[in-house]
Amino acid sequence: MLHGKRILLIVSGGIAAYKSLELVRRLRERGASVRCVLTRGGAQFVTPLSLSALSEDKVYTDLFSLTDEAEMGHIQLSRDADLLLVVPASADILAKMAHGQADDLATTALLATDKDVMVAPAMNVRMWTHAATQANLATLRERGVHFVGPTEGDMACGEFGPGRMAEPNDIADAVSDFFEDSAPLSGRRALVTSGPTHEAIDPVRYIANRSSGKQGHAIAAALARRGAHTTLVAGPTNQPDPAGVNMIRVESAREMLAACEKALPADVAVCAAAVADWRVTTEATEKMKKSGTGVPTLEMTENPDILATLSAAANTRPALVIGFAAETENVVEYAQAKRSKKGCDWILANDVSPGTDTFGGTDNTIHLVSADGIEDWPRMSKTDVAERLADRITEQLGAGE
Repeated sequence: MLHGKRILLIVSGGIAAYKSLELVRRLRERGASVRCVLTRGGAQFVTPLSLSALSEDKVYTDLFSLTDEAEMGHIQLSRDADLLLVVPASADILAKMAHGQADDLATTALLATDKDVMVAPAMNVRMWTHAATQANLATLRERGVHFVGPTEGDMACGEFGPGRMAEPNDIADAVSDFFEDSAPLSGRRALVTSGPTHEAIDPVRYIANRSSGKQGHAIAAALARRGAHTTLVAGPTNQPDPAGVNMIRVESAREMLAACEKALPADVAVCAAAVADWRVTTEATEKMKKSGTGVPTLEMTENPDILATLSAAANTRPALVIGFAAETENVVEYAQAKRSKKGCDWILANDVSPGTDTFGGTDNTIHLVSADGIEDWPRMSKTDVAERLADRITEQLGAGE
């Protein structure tokens, strides 16, 4: 199955383009999210509206669209996917790929990507057997491009032979097989916490912090894409649910701890949530009113320490427990002390002081603190932080086997 996988489907020109509509259905039935790029030639056979309706996402067509560049950007568009899939792959787009040509959105995305590429060729038999096409195919195979088909069969031009595009179900099977082979955390269980907690003062007021949940949700998605059975315990947040994860929503720190303990055992726990340290000792059952006699005194008590509790779990402690340290000063030093105090394996320290835009922003700067020392990561998007962390987790769990 493809739960949590992100496919960038590039539809190029050719009569077989109509089959891309069924392919979108087949991929989504298996749990993948599909975002489409439609070339000018492809638009002669299928419409952006059809692809958008089936993918339930925007369809991208224009390299020079200011709107598209502001929303996504052609480079991010290619890097935001787990796999780029070209269906149908015409002789023209295969030639452009082989020679590094980038004269439209599709070929620019293909040239800019650092992700795997899979193509399903479709063309006339004479085009397929031409020496130029065969040379281009050899070049692409040497670069690691994955091929599905073509098969032999009747063609729209009336000829018979190799060049007929593989059927949508066969392409979907090939995509599934690709990810099965590249799912290093398959069989592993992951637990991730995300977002803030809300600690009620009365029915309308609460104590919280500025966490958006972007980082925790990105980490859960990255682990799920690597095949882990991932449970995401999230406090109140506006972030969309990541594909392919078991979503549990909570409000308070106590609810979050209970949900985490229920989700055990797990191979890895990533405590990315910004849990409120304190709550009022007694929550008011009715809204507190201004009395005119001054500000009320709130008696506070400590919330449970979720990271320390998971780290100290006697029989159900995950093999790898990871926490976050959001600091405004002495970031690394405080993170080192926190790792020792909590008993976790790794701490990801980040600076959330005013001006960093870490809380609520799209970027993060991480220092990974472990028993082996400190890794200073460059500033990058929270999505890239999640991918890098998931790779490190994969390495660590593999080394522990």
